[in-house]
Amino acid sequence: MATSPYRGAYDHPDQKTTRTTIVVPALGAGGTEHVVSLVANHWSRQGHEVTIITFEAPTSEAYYPIDPHIDIWRLGGAGRPRSNLHSGLMAFRRMRKLAAALRASRPTFILSFLTRTNVLTLLAGWRLGVPIIVSERNNPELQPVGRGWKRMQRWLYPRAFGLVTMTRGALEAFPPAMRKRGWVVPNASDLPPGWNRRREDNTLTAVGRLTHQKGFDLLLEAFAKIAPDLPEWHLRIWGEGEERANLEAQRNRLGLADRVSMPGVTKRPGEWVETADVFVLSSRYEGWGIVLLEAMAAGIPTVSFRCQWGPEEMISDGDDGILVDREDVDALAAALVRVLRDPLLRYHLGRTAEQSARRFTQERVLAEWDAVAAATRVVLHSE
Repeated sequence: MATSPYRGAYDHPDQKTTRTTIVVPALGAGGTEHVVSLVANHWSRQGHEVTIITFEAPTSEAYYPIDPHIDIWRLGGAGRPRSNLHSGLMAFRRMRKLAAALRASRPTFILSFLTRTNVLTLLAGWRLGVPIIVSERNNPELQPVGRGWKRMQRWLYPRAFGLVTMTRGALEAFPPAMRKRGWVVPNASDLPPGWNRRREDNTLTAVGRLTHQKGFDLLLEAFAKIAPDLPEWHLRIWGEGEERANLEAQRNRLGLADRVSMPGVTKRPGEWVETADVFVLSSRYEGWGIVLLEAMAAGIPTVSFRCQWGPEEMISDGDDGILVDREDVDALAAALVRVLRDPLLRYHLGRTAEQSARRFTQERVLAEWDAVAAATRVVLHSE
């Protein structure tokens, strides 16, 4: 019988202990960071010894709550490269630091998130002899990661133990060799504990990083078309990112300075659901769109672009939300007018959305992550 490349994971004396190491760029505000906190906390409660490794500065703090029994190792090494050569040097240094940290964590399996980090993890964990599962959290066809990273991804992903995506479409975007062992695990709805409804202020809400992907420039165009006819409504965009200056300039140029606010990141995760009367997702593409699910779970009527991937897995058009063609500003404006003018429609969409979101409870989704972890143990013990 051939020797399993993963058998070394069980060579140490405490082989019955599941030692899970999770690698993620950072633990700030975002959908990936959110799911990392949920999964890590869940496994810690189950008795796993969990270590989270990030490339943040040592003084960074997690945005989402992390179980105190979980070790967080922040390696530093983040920052903007000055050139392609500098970028390669930074990546090499991160990989060296990560390799040492992975050895020190003595994992029985490793779970890594996001393309560049997945590539570094596969390189760093090459000789450890433990299963490495990589998770893609965006649209692999549209996400810009760079040609060099793409080449490394095509070479390394077939060597991973398995691949996790959030939608079937994302998984099938990879060649068969890269998804020889694949799982589709959606994000879970996770509303802030003890949240209160503080609505009826005619607030149209959008949430996400201020990046080109999230399409807030398209949303501003759509809102500018309808704002004169709906003077009682205002738009609030929660989030932070590199497009802030451009978006603020566009807002002012459109004459929306007194109708659109951009207050940054909420102090508490998910706090925005308390004040949103209607939610809109304007993304050009998504991996899933966790904020859309959170809005639905909170009973907020939603309007979304039909972007790949995510919204169509959550919304049945006209029943528990409204879907319009991706990047169609006129269609988005028309859908928003329809919803903002009709309180009965808002009531119906919110009520059915809350019911639909129950398909993605934490219990169901975390059980699917348990199946991913269990697969590493089944294969290891069967070889």
